[in-house]
Amino acid sequence: MDWTALLDVTAAGPVAPEQARIALARGRELLAQGDAAAAAVALRQAAMVPETQLAAYNLIETHALPGAFSEWMGLDARIDPGDDVYGFFTGHGTWSSPMRDYLADGWRTLAELMLLLERAGTALVHCSTVLEFASGHGRFTRHLVKALGAERVTVSDVVPGAVAFSMAHFGVEGLLSTAEPEDIVWPRRYDLVFVLSLFSHLPQVSWSRWLARVWQAVAPGGRLVFSTHGEYAAKRAGVTLDAQGFHFVADSESSAIDAQQYGTAYTSADFVRTQLAACAPDGVGCQIAPAWFWAHQDAFVLQRPSVS
Repeated sequence: MDWTALLDVTAAGPVAPEQARIALARGRELLAQGDAAAAAVALRQAAMVPETQLAAYNLIETHALPGAFSEWMGLDARIDPGDDVYGFFTGHGTWSSPMRDYLADGWRTLAELMLLLERAGTALVHCSTVLEFASGHGRFTRHLVKALGAERVTVSDVVPGAVAFSMAHFGVEGLLSTAEPEDIVWPRRYDLVFVLSLFSHLPQVSWSRWLARVWQAVAPGGRLVFSTHGEYAAKRAGVTLDAQGFHFVADSESSAIDAQQYGTAYTSADFVRTQLAACAPDGVGCQIAPAWFWAHQDAFVLQRPSVS
């Protein structure tokens, strides 16, 4: 395809929202007619306007049109419109391209997890089974699947659409989570249970209960990795931890879960150690990496003893 038309659209800059809606509709018509080249030009125009951006982007990705991220990333780059994390990126004016930054952020998480595990004496590629708990709509999952293969990965989230999206697009196994920790049933135990940015959102009434529950999903010799808003994050947010080392605010970026159940939590390292001693007393080799994920959230790695 001659890229001149696409470059001309980019150079011209965003059009008015009404024109973007017309371009989106035209792109769909051209796809139905089999004219992918012309559709790519129309959809690129629609993708430059926030109102039509994601719909146009997903059509470009679905049909592998010129400019699709999937072509050079080697993975399914489609984004669910209901993804709260993607919504977070679009809501921050510092992001020049929310789709690119969203995908790059998942890749960054993969790099941070791999380095963290290496520091703990293991390697991600040696994990035969991985549970990504509180997985959302696959911001990280798509990169994990590229690294390990879908057959090794299970995702779990309390939002049904999030699990369905990851199963359909990334080929992973899915497990719908529950409102109460005690109600979830693990179909198996996993070499690695990865829980990114869940304990940074839970109120104290469910914090330790979920910790105990996800620990039960770890196989003998396996590891639990989770993150928290630690003291560095609390300082940045200007909040004061209580005597136990905990602070909770009923507010988060999620629109799918009640803020009283999923808000924003801050914890000291001592608070986490106390909970681990009670919820995972058989855990060994607990390692803490302050401000590890996104240079903001603390990371904890805990190993379950091997059974001879």
